[in-house]
Amino acid sequence: MKVLVTGFEPFGGEKINPSFEAVKLLPDSMDGVSIIKRQVPTVFRKSIEELKRLIEEIKPDVVLCVGQAGGRSEISIERVAINIDDANIKDNEGNQPVDEIIFEDGENAYFSNLPIKALVEKIKEAGIPAGISNSAGTFVCNHIMYGLLYLIDKKYPHIKGGFIHVPYLPKQVVNKRNTPSMSLDNIKEALILAIKAIIENS
Repeated sequence: MKVLVTGFEPFGGEKINPSFEAVKLLPDSMDGVSIIKRQVPTVFRKSIEELKRLIEEIKPDVVLCVGQAGGRSEISIERVAINIDDANIKDNEGNQPVDEIIFEDGENAYFSNLPIKALVEKIKEAGIPAGISNSAGTFVCNHIMYGLLYLIDKKYPHIKGGFIHVPYLPKQVVNKRNTPSMSLDNIKEALILAIKAIIENS
């Protein structure tokens, strides 16, 4: 069994992105399962193109995409991605789509086929705040989650896939008063537990 885990490059003026900072600390294997870690660009279209390339190259059984959700206080297991790009800020190449369909032949929305409630419970059992989110936003995080589930629907029905949002790191909120954060150790541990929950429920 192979699990592909992706994190994003920094965006929006940030110098780091907790998603990839945590992803790159994951072990290379767990319970006999290979963990392949990759960074993807915070760019509309290019993120999906890179994810598609990685799926074709690695041929994973599970794809778990991870992204930053500044302002959230818990690990957010995303339930659904919607077929729309509507960006409040520019991506890393200056794109700022407004009310644009991601794939004309795609469904209005796709649901994660991961055992999302099992992931939440596994993480919470370790004392790390976690919950199910019903909105992945309309920026590149939702974009790549939708792209992943679109690819699963159209081409890779055997793959399990979904998305996790993680909070800011403490160093990112030093000058952002009253903004929640989570330690890198807790984020990394939450991702390890999420993968374990996926394996246990496979």
